[in-house]
Amino acid sequence: MDKSKHLESVIRTHQITKEQQLLDKHIQKKNEVKEALEEKYGSNIYPPFNSGSYAKNTAINTKFDFDLVSPFKRNAFGSNGTLEQMYNDVYDFLYDKYKNEAEVKKQKVSIGLEFYADNEGDVIKIDVVPGREFNLDQYKEDENLNLYVYYRYGNFNSGSERIKTNINAQINNIKDRATKEKDSIRKIIRLLKIWKANKGNYPTKSFFLELITIKTFDNNEITGSLWEKLKTVLEYIRDNVTNENFKLIDPGNSSNDLADTLTTYEKQQLSSDMKNMLERISENEENLKTYFPENEKFKEKESVKNGYGANSGIPIPPPKLNFG
Repeated sequence: MDKSKHLESVIRTHQITKEQQLLDKHIQKKNEVKEALEEKYGSNIYPPFNSGSYAKNTAINTKFDFDLVSPFKRNAFGSNGTLEQMYNDVYDFLYDKYKNEAEVKKQKVSIGLEFYADNEGDVIKIDVVPGREFNLDQYKEDENLNLYVYYRYGNFNSGSERIKTNINAQINNIKDRATKEKDSIRKIIRLLKIWKANKGNYPTKSFFLELITIKTFDNNEITGSLWEKLKTVLEYIRDNVTNENFKLIDPGNSSNDLADTLTTYEKQQLSSDMKNMLERISENEENLKTYFPENEKFKEKESVKNGYGANSGIPIPPPKLNFG
């Protein structure tokens, strides 16, 4: 099989714009939550903004949500206010406002809003990430934030107030790459996210996969087909993630090592999964389709668009109507 051709089809069938109606619903709900936060906190909050995969153009249509970063002023919760107070205050507000229309839950550094299915069966997910400016009245200049860790996040203990980061620097980390390299990086990040979504509740965060993909490109001369580039990234993860000297520096804070967001066991699991995947694909190329499946909902449309199935006399089954 042509492995690169299959991977290109995987990416096409997972394009977020193929779920434009659902995307529009997420944007509308994100704007609603943003306005609610601004109305509640007034002059104590800077304008919340979208981050994550949608902002970086790496989203996929089988599992995507919106990350809404909410930057608070240093003294928003009193001159002696803590990050824990900030986090709990935002949670209490969101719970009171949305408890009848969404599941509101505390997550590692965010507060998750999963709105109940609407009349069309669509579920909207918004993750609100409260952050407090690092230096008094300096956020507009340096964009540095401190995040609160609600429960254990890799090697970050629950209650930790030591995650300093710059979300906009993380977003620009991809946007500022050379055009050709950026395209390859984004494709591979999408493929890894598809692999992760196919695994279910996998501990490795998408941001970790994003940074390690970029690091692979920074440390290797990556050429060849899409499959060859992906293979290089998979091999790099396999060979390096468990190394005790391996670091994955947050582009938003050079003192923040994203390798700490995984436990030793989770790193071993990730390395082992890469090793097994590469071996299975080497044994039988068709196994690539198991690890990187096309989105069946749009697979038939792509086949017709590319000249397959049309006028062949073979009926094309209707697409699945579920999302994710």
